[in-house]
Amino acid sequence: MKNGEENILVCVAWPYVNGEPHLGHIAGNNLPADIFARFHRMVGNNVLMVSGSDQHGTPVTLRAKEENTTPQKISEKYHKIWSETFKELDFSFDLYTKTGTDNHKEIVQNLFNSLNENGFLEEKYSEQPYSEKSKMFLSDRYIEGDCPHCDSRTKGDQCDGCGKDFEPIDLKNLISTIDNSEVTFKSTKHIYLKLPRFQEELDKWIKSKTYWRPAVKNQSLGFLSNGLIDRAITRDINWGVKVPIEGYEDKRIYVWFEAVIGYLSASIEWSQSKANTSQKKDIWKEWWLNPDSKHFYFQGKDNIPFHTIILPAILMGSGNYNLPYDVVANEYLNFSGKQFSKSKNWAVWVSDFLKEYDSEALRYYLSSIMPESSDSDFTWESFFDSNNNELVATFGNLVNRIQSLIKNNFNNIVPEIENLDDIDNKMISDIKNSFESTSSFIENRQFRNGLKEIMNLAKLGNRYIDQKEPWATIKTNKQITSNTLWVGANIISNLGVLFAPYLPKTSLKISNMFNFKDNIPDWKYREIKPGIKIENIQPLFKKIEKEK
Repeated sequence: MKNGEENILVCVAWPYVNGEPHLGHIAGNNLPADIFARFHRMVGNNVLMVSGSDQHGTPVTLRAKEENTTPQKISEKYHKIWSETFKELDFSFDLYTKTGTDNHKEIVQNLFNSLNENGFLEEKYSEQPYSEKSKMFLSDRYIEGDCPHCDSRTKGDQCDGCGKDFEPIDLKNLISTIDNSEVTFKSTKHIYLKLPRFQEELDKWIKSKTYWRPAVKNQSLGFLSNGLIDRAITRDINWGVKVPIEGYEDKRIYVWFEAVIGYLSASIEWSQSKANTSQKKDIWKEWWLNPDSKHFYFQGKDNIPFHTIILPAILMGSGNYNLPYDVVANEYLNFSGKQFSKSKNWAVWVSDFLKEYDSEALRYYLSSIMPESSDSDFTWESFFDSNNNELVATFGNLVNRIQSLIKNNFNNIVPEIENLDDIDNKMISDIKNSFESTSSFIENRQFRNGLKEIMNLAKLGNRYIDQKEPWATIKTNKQITSNTLWVGANIISNLGVLFAPYLPKTSLKISNMFNFKDNIPDWKYREIKPGIKIENIQPLFKKIEKEK
């Protein structure tokens, strides 16, 4: 631990591992979380970034049936694919784990028992949807019907149209989305979380969050305004975490109750097995029990209630754990006007993308269109423009110009300076000011604006070089050229720092250019001293041919 700095817990939504990741998954949760975590490490804060594969639940069992194998094999297969994809995209997880670990099961069952001991759980019999054709009870996402409140066609136990809760039996014209067969109801017993007990406390807590995104706060308060109801946290399935009480041997803990506890179980797993051996095994408490720590949950908008209502209720009812400081929920990234969909096979799969294009180009483009306040759209045309017109023509070209001028005129040695003029000093001031403005945007989870601020500095750098014309002044006044290229070297150096949360590989290349030894630079102005030898580097980005 670093003394005197903030403890920042970065929690990333746990994906269902019943298929490969597509670009929608990356833009919505993982990329913004990684930018945020990298930035806070550079600032000097104690960052713990965790997530994992959600291996349980009906989607995995159905995929296993499709592939004629077991849920265990399916979940392990796709867990490996997701893990490798995240490494290829340079996501800096301190731990990316899975819900199938013994540690996770133990933590989930412990919290279940704590809630039970504290009087927040109750056994109830209820009528639940059942498919005679599939011979199985159907979870929320596999039933569809007309909302009893507004008649909208919806799934589950909460209407996508009006936002109100209901019991599945209240839906009209109900069908199974697995095979479109008729749905009947059978009586079954389950354990329910007494959510109404937390209504007043949750309402007060959410209203105090003046800095939450409006969509997150409004959706959460809207959820509360409908009145919380007891929510079943067990399911009639045989794949998942076992229920730790007698009489429930043929049931499992509901995947969404279990999955949100994953942030805590992952923190404990990291503390016990991934932390430095000199650190205490209970160092996870610095993030979960220290009230000065801050938790940031990166989600899609469809998961907001689980992180602003369900998870806080679990944490309130089972111990003295820290509640979320912010739930950073993005809107949807669409693909050419339609929502990404694994089930409909309408997607750009990450593995396919990375076979053709560089991960840095993807990180940049997705950051530039990140759906922070409204849905955004991935198109191949805009990706092409982003790569060629911004990364290559603006940022990459600036680095190449300055590097070539120093190589050709000063033998790769950063030149000496003398009597900088007003234009030079203004450029240095602009560099330093970019740290403050970019920092403010990233701290406030405005990643698109942060990227725009950095790219604006690259544009200023190009204008500065154009205005100073070092290719001309070298013939008339070598000192002016020396000053210009010293400033140019500092533009490159500090763009390498500023881009580090967004483009880590590119940042490292720039650090190597100036022979800096730290893989992760500190978030501060990084001055290049005269006399430093710079290393030649290949162009940072590759131009894409339009035909491709």
